[in-house]
Amino acid sequence: MDRRDDALPDRLAHVYWLGGGSGAGKSTIARRLAATYGLRLYDTDVAMADHAGRCRPENCPQLTAFKGMSMDERWLNRPVERMLETFHWFRGEAFDLIVEDLLAFPTDQRVIVEGLRLLPLLVAPLLADRRQAAWLVPTPAFRLAAFGSRGSLMDIAGKTSAPDRALDNLLRRDGLFTDRVEREARAAGLSVIAVDGAIGLEASVSRVAGQFGL
Repeated sequence: MDRRDDALPDRLAHVYWLGGGSGAGKSTIARRLAATYGLRLYDTDVAMADHAGRCRPENCPQLTAFKGMSMDERWLNRPVERMLETFHWFRGEAFDLIVEDLLAFPTDQRVIVEGLRLLPLLVAPLLADRRQAAWLVPTPAFRLAAFGSRGSLMDIAGKTSAPDRALDNLLRRDGLFTDRVEREARAAGLSVIAVDGAIGLEASVSRVAGQFGL
C-alpha cells in the first residue's frame, strides 16, 4: 500500500480518525460514537499484536529492536527522550497496515478508527475533508488521573526492577508524545480538542461528533 496514492482520500472518505495522547478518552468516546451513529469501530490498540506479527523487520526496525529488549532496557536504562524517539508506534511503524485494514472494509458503512498510532502527519494526506479527523489532548492532571484509575502503565512498570521509576519514565514519555502530537496537528491545521475534565463524557462525545459532522 502506497500512502502517496492520490486516490486514497476518496477511498477513505467514509473513515473518521480519532487520535491523541494516552489517557485522553479516545476509546470511550469512539465506542460511544460507534454505538450512537452506527459506525464500525476500528481500535488500533487491538490491532497492535496482529500488526507486529505482519510487519517485516526491514519495515519495522524499531519494533524489532524493542522486541529484543528486556523490560529494564525498555523503561529504565535509557533517557526518556530516547524512549520517545525509538518507540515504534510513535514512529509510525506498521501504520500502512492500519490503512490496509481500512481499505479492506466495505465502504457502505462509515468507520471510526481510534488510537495513539494515528499520527497527524500520517493521517493528514489521507483526508478528503479535514473535518474527518480530531486529536484529543489531555492535560497532565487528566492523563495522570486516567492512568491512575485503570492502572495500565503500572502493569508495565511492575515488570521492571524499579517500578516507581519506570512509571515516572512512562508518564514523562507519554507527556512528551502528547505535546508532539498537539504541535504536529496544529501545524497541519488539524483539529485539536483539549481534554481537562471540565466537561463530562456526553459533552465530549457531542463535541467530537460535531467536529466529524455526524
